[in-house]
Amino acid sequence: MSTVSTLPVPIEFSLPDGWRSVPPKEVNAEGAAFVAVHPASSKGFTANITITGDVRSADEPLTRAADQALDDLRAGASDVELGKRNEVGTDDNPGLTQAVRLSIPYEGKQLYLVQLQAFIGMADTGDPSRRAVTQVVLSALPEQFDQLVGDFQDFLSTVRPEGA
Repeated sequence: MSTVSTLPVPIEFSLPDGWRSVPPKEVNAEGAAFVAVHPASSKGFTANITITGDVRSADEPLTRAADQALDDLRAGASDVELGKRNEVGTDDNPGLTQAVRLSIPYEGKQLYLVQLQAFIGMADTGDPSRRAVTQVVLSALPEQFDQLVGDFQDFLSTVRPEGA
């Protein structure tokens, strides 16, 4: 069980076999609280899972955080396309997933990636007007995605507030 305490709400989770955590700076993901890579999948790009988070108003829909994530991607990527988006969870603990295709400059060429982004809302027990939103993202080449999406779903099923 791993713990990430640099998020608005400390969380814990278990990485699936074949994944290993790396310092975010090592993979140019300084804004991330946690990064895991899947070394066996490396084919010019190593599939990864990143975790970030922030605090938002409790009445702000997760779609706003998801739209902002798309805007952030468009700032550094091209051909950003939103696929399927699903809202899950409850009013107190909402969740949202979205599939995204994008192209990024990588080692002098354009690299096409697929992301599955999950947004998990957790109520702030100390201040009901606020909600912590954790964003967990799988980034992979299209040919890696089908092989790794099950690992990502297994990983998401273990993410919870620390001590829950």
